[in-house]
Amino acid sequence: MVLSAFAVQAAATAPPTFTPEQLRADVAALATALRDMPPDLAHTTDPKKVMEALGDLERQIGTKPLDRDAAWRLFATLNPLLGDGHLFVGFVDWRAEARTHLASGGVFLPFEVTASPEGELRIAQALGGAASDLAGTRIESINGVDARAVTAALLARVHGDTPNFRAALLSRRFWLYYWKVFGAPADFDFGFAGTTMARHIDGGSTLPAVLADEDSFERQFRVELKPNRTAVLTVSSFAWGDKAQFLAFTRDAFEKMRSAGTKNLIIDVRANGGGNDEMWIEGILPYFANKPYRWASHYRKRVVVADPARHEAVGDIVDGEVETWIPPQPDNPLRFTGKVYVLVGSATYSSAVVFSNVVQDFGFGTVAGVGNSVRAATTGGTRRTTLPNSGLILVTPRFVLTRPSGKEVPKLLRPDLPVRDLTQLLEAIAPH
Repeated sequence: MVLSAFAVQAAATAPPTFTPEQLRADVAALATALRDMPPDLAHTTDPKKVMEALGDLERQIGTKPLDRDAAWRLFATLNPLLGDGHLFVGFVDWRAEARTHLASGGVFLPFEVTASPEGELRIAQALGGAASDLAGTRIESINGVDARAVTAALLARVHGDTPNFRAALLSRRFWLYYWKVFGAPADFDFGFAGTTMARHIDGGSTLPAVLADEDSFERQFRVELKPNRTAVLTVSSFAWGDKAQFLAFTRDAFEKMRSAGTKNLIIDVRANGGGNDEMWIEGILPYFANKPYRWASHYRKRVVVADPARHEAVGDIVDGEVETWIPPQPDNPLRFTGKVYVLVGSATYSSAVVFSNVVQDFGFGTVAGVGNSVRAATTGGTRRTTLPNSGLILVTPRFVLTRPSGKEVPKLLRPDLPVRDLTQLLEAIAPH
């Protein structure tokens, strides 16, 4: 097996380990949680196959204790089968773990990369997002292991709706998955396409881009005025903690567009993994929605707080119609009446999918980009339970939403205008 080619880097102090009996108890806890927490496990996977996979995990535990990372490497093989970006076995706080690792002198794989579902691996940037003269180079091997085998070992533990989505998620967090599966040596030997000699490169100590982005408003949100009276509004998250700051930003963006006489607006949510629907309900749609809308037509939820008035007890599964409609704001002084395009990609998820559904179903704009990566009937409202021994967590959704139109086909988010990237969209809408 590929993993046997690497020994995970030993820490200065050996991490705690868990006995086979403790790990089997965690598998039993997983089985209970997967039965009792999701609103509809069959929405994303085959429950029978999940139970069979849990039985396989029990048999693979073996006779020796495992530390937390090793337990995750085993349990996380469930993640692709669960088939949902909101349903997975993970760590309590991998972000804090990564920061602690760097602060203690540790390093990561020194590149941000792009991974394809088929396993191809290319350098995108230096770790942290700085430009690299190796950008675009195909990686053939890492420390003597074929790059496709490395990528396959990581993809076997990534969560998400489809192979395309899982590859996009892995691309953003490759350094993390590599660390947890293969370790974080001080340096690396890379085999690159077109060369016969391995290139020796030190590990990277820079904060990875996904973490740096989350710390920076400017890295996630910006507006750019382009030629042909076109503006690009980049919104890479709906999870920013300061809603007032976001609302001020979007108001300022639409003021700039009004002053510039913008006629075409591209809202780029390709990197947007979701967050709070209030962000786009209050910060984006008031500027161009022209009719009442709702964020979904129907829901299925797992009750987590009892509501006697509705005869809802904790643990119940409830189906219902979304009855709240949001009115438009025709008198908004910054109302945008030009053409709107929402640019989606393989990493667009959760609330960003709900936003895209609303724009598409109510005709507020054209959804463009790369599709067929995530379900249009998205899950949401995550909660977690901690496994009793290993301390790993199971994250699950609380509800499933049917898109506003009520249509169940196509199952995956499908753009009205397929384009590969922003450049192609700009070309497509430019006057000829």
